[in-house]
Amino acid sequence: MSKDLSHLLDANRTWASAQVDKDPDFFKRLENQQSPEYFWIGCSDSRVPANTIVNLQPGEVFVHRNVANQVFHGDLNGQSATQFAVEILKVKHIIVCGHYGCSGVRMAMRGDRVGLADAWVRPIHQLARRHDLITSEPDKEQRCLDQLCELNVIEQVKHLCESTLIEDAWERGQSLTVHGWLYSLKDGLVRNLQISISNRHEIDQIYTSAVAALKKRYSQSILGLE
Repeated sequence: MSKDLSHLLDANRTWASAQVDKDPDFFKRLENQQSPEYFWIGCSDSRVPANTIVNLQPGEVFVHRNVANQVFHGDLNGQSATQFAVEILKVKHIIVCGHYGCSGVRMAMRGDRVGLADAWVRPIHQLARRHDLITSEPDKEQRCLDQLCELNVIEQVKHLCESTLIEDAWERGQSLTVHGWLYSLKDGLVRNLQISISNRHEIDQIYTSAVAALKKRYSQSILGLE
């Protein structure tokens, strides 16, 4: 196996040169400030690059990614990134974005054992059991997986909104909204999961409505009504 990564360094030089050709002040602006309005919490999947999906330039979105876009109150990495985004960068929007076909969600749904990641995605398995999305029938698995990918995002939005970091920001009167999206690898489009929360009083109502809307949509799809 080759240890030579010169092709990546060559690609970097080509990219940097092209950026300067298009915009001579591009790197000067990046060097002097970082003031994104958006904080993206996404999956580590290499096919889901935040900037590319929403067509934003470097410096316009602050990004944290992990397996299956999880939000844990005890995750120092994720919480530190969130605190930096909210308290230092003063972002106005946090987007929790998962994607259909997520390997972490599939692993959790099936109860696969791969090692350390098992504990990381275990809450998704519990979510699947709670919503009766564990199946051994091949013809139902894809539908269950799609639904679980959506439910997982909705659940993580709720977790984030219930964190002290977000509650304290709202208590200070900071303008901050948390959104839940899901990206499709099939067509490159993002689905709005109808969960956008701007204060702590909205959490339960909007969360419940988002879950109900999702279940209704999948029920209609089964019946051929969608």
